[in-house]
Amino acid sequence: MDQLVSYAVDAWVEDISILTDEARLVDLLRDAATAGNATILAEATHIFPNGAVTAALVLSQSHLTIHTWPEHSLANIDLLSYGILNGTVIVEHIEKGLGASRINMSRLIRHVEPA
Repeated sequence: MDQLVSYAVDAWVEDISILTDEARLVDLLRDAATAGNATILAEATHIFPNGAVTAALVLSQSHLTIHTWPEHSLANIDLLSYGILNGTVIVEHIEKGLGASRINMSRLIRHVEPA
């Protein structure tokens, strides 16, 4: 039986400049995905009027997203991992790249069974 693991991470940062830097965030997601054995199929981003960024990577194994809240020094990261993808490596890479001073992470294991 294979497992899907869903990660929901709240990361508070000291230096909020990364939270409004679309290019740095996308590079961070790409690097983290690669470090975790993910295959990137597509990506999309949006910058909001306050500078907040939403970025999403569609992975062959699932997806990886980040939503930033500069007014709260906060980034929310969501990852659904499956197969050879190493979700723990991806999440740790992002936390380090953001310079997170505090995190809150939830992991939900979902079981995939044949139909």
